[in-house]
Amino acid sequence: MITEEQARQDIRELLEYIGEDPSRTGLKDTPDRMLRMFREIFRGYDPAQKPEITTFPNGQDGIVYDNMVVDSGTFYSVCEHHCRTFFGEYWFAYLPNPKGRILGLSKIARAVDYCASRLQVQERLVHDVVEMLTGALGTENPPRGMALMMRGRHMCKEGRGVRKPGMMTTTCLTGAFRNNPQVRAEFLSYVGKI
Repeated sequence: MITEEQARQDIRELLEYIGEDPSRTGLKDTPDRMLRMFREIFRGYDPAQKPEITTFPNGQDGIVYDNMVVDSGTFYSVCEHHCRTFFGEYWFAYLPNPKGRILGLSKIARAVDYCASRLQVQERLVHDVVEMLTGALGTENPPRGMALMMRGRHMCKEGRGVRKPGMMTTTCLTGAFRNNPQVRAEFLSYVGKI
């Protein structure tokens, strides 16, 4: 593992490599700013920052819920191939087990943010999030299925190389979302309305 000072020096050398003078006024503090930014946007490597996924026993408040729960939001990540940002929207759904547990709604977004805060590819990101949330619900009475769709813009495609806009869509479907066309269609109908 390199030291913080070595990382700072490496950033200075990269600035020189592209033709810049790292000692000029506007760049003098850039290595420190970049190190702070790296700690923030790559917090997914820090196990201490992994979110605690709160769950509740299904039916504890007198209502046993076994219909689809759908959530949506945004995500931001960094592509592992070119270290360029990719970002977009996600749609998540699950079918709670009547004898299982219910996810705390804000924890879905926290899981997305944590998993996205690593060098990623979008195909792996959908699986990482579903795996984390499935694990939080336990194996005794697991959910009857989970679905996550992400639609993202990739700056490695738009800002370099072919320089063409476009959206990449990836999904991870488990249980009823994978095996039951009606359940999958219901989820996709929500995606179209959100």
